[in-house]
Amino acid sequence: MARWTGPAVLGLIVAGATCYAGLVFTPDVLMSAAIRRVSEGGFGRFSHVPLADANSRRIVRPSPDLAYSSCPYDVSNGPLLIEAVPVAAPYWSLSIFDSRTDTVFVRNGGQAHGKPFRVAVAKEGQAVPAGYQAVRVHGARG
Repeated sequence: MARWTGPAVLGLIVAGATCYAGLVFTPDVLMSAAIRRVSEGGFGRFSHVPLADANSRRIVRPSPDLAYSSCPYDVSNGPLLIEAVPVAAPYWSLSIFDSRTDTVFVRNGGQAHGKPFRVAVAKEGQAVPAGYQAVRVHGARG
């Protein structure tokens, strides 16, 4: 029995470490790939994609009823200030994701009640101007 106990324990340790590494690093790797894909126009600039069809599969499976835009950000040198003015549309939303793919902020038309709002995307320790809701992110890019 002792003959295979050592390799079995080693195998369990390697399997556990591999699983843990996958859980820890996969979100960062996926978000880095997504940022590379959508940052062709630069950081802090919106890019608008055509309405979805059967061939639209850049990052997630899109709804053909919605128009999608993306704006990769880099807050290394200071917060990203967003002043959002709601539009007259049946549905809209602003979602902010951090470097680990975590959704750190969501606001839609129903939550905004037709009123403009301001958010500052910032890392911990960065000052946020008065009048802006602080949205704290992990990592500098998202």
